[in-house]
Amino acid sequence: MNSTPEIYSQLIKAKAHRFGFQNCGISKAEFLEDDAKNLEIWLKNNYHGEMKYMENHFDKRLDPRLLVEGSKSVISLSYNYFPEEKISSLENFKISKYAYAEDYHEVIKDILRDLVAELQEEIGEFSFRVFVDSAPVMERSWAKKSGIGWVGKNANLITKQSGSFYFLAEIICDLELVADHETKDHCGTCRKCIDACPTNAIVSDKIVDGSKCISYATIELKNEIPDYFQDKMEDWMFGCDICQDVCPWNRFSSPNLQQKFKPNNSLLNFKKNDWKELTQELFSEIFRKSPVKRTKFAGLKRNIEFLGRSEE
Repeated sequence: MNSTPEIYSQLIKAKAHRFGFQNCGISKAEFLEDDAKNLEIWLKNNYHGEMKYMENHFDKRLDPRLLVEGSKSVISLSYNYFPEEKISSLENFKISKYAYAEDYHEVIKDILRDLVAELQEEIGEFSFRVFVDSAPVMERSWAKKSGIGWVGKNANLITKQSGSFYFLAEIICDLELVADHETKDHCGTCRKCIDACPTNAIVSDKIVDGSKCISYATIELKNEIPDYFQDKMEDWMFGCDICQDVCPWNRFSSPNLQQKFKPNNSLLNFKKNDWKELTQELFSEIFRKSPVKRTKFAGLKRNIEFLGRSEE
């Protein structure tokens, strides 16, 4: 006869799939021993650039029990965002696929809350917190630990069945659940992501110098974009998908079914000249519910002007 942890674990996974999550894996909530040293070295090398928040809450990043008191399990989930329709790059600036539509933080958090509410109706109250790329959670480490996928050379989590175009989310809770096993690394000798990166941001297997990454320059960086990026941006005005686009495992990506992730019509119709004439009013209208609003109008305008200099 199945024990309670097994019954709960099976129930959570079945519900996760019903709520539209691609994958669901479980880990024991404990200190991430292997990640502690790696994170320390990464920060010492200043690979986080101006992302000073990465230096905060070092212990909390590595121990979920400090985020959710009494937590016993970390439930990792993945949610597909691969678009059905790609925005044309012809005479256009590029935007990362994850930012085509509504802000995933809110969309997925709402789904998670509904999922947990349904779980509590069936198994009773339990303590939990939900996370979607929020708070100091090492989401890739937990997803890897839970067997959802492996960390590729580009430091993205990759899954054999569906590649890497998905968001990660976590439910950290005090339920005793059955932990899953890690999966094998299937990158082999492939170097496509390393060779394709125009800024040499992937410094070695699984280690990315964030300060050299186009996504960092166009989203995280608040100051002027350094000259280092001149003529290397390949028309990316927000984010960058190069290392994912070239990954052989992403040939298995299939379009997401989430209506809220459909591209905004303006994004589908705009061309370079339209972007160059972007106003604050239009920015607010197009990106009202989008992750792009994080750069603010001034940040996106800065990116567009920087790209324009390469064209002169």
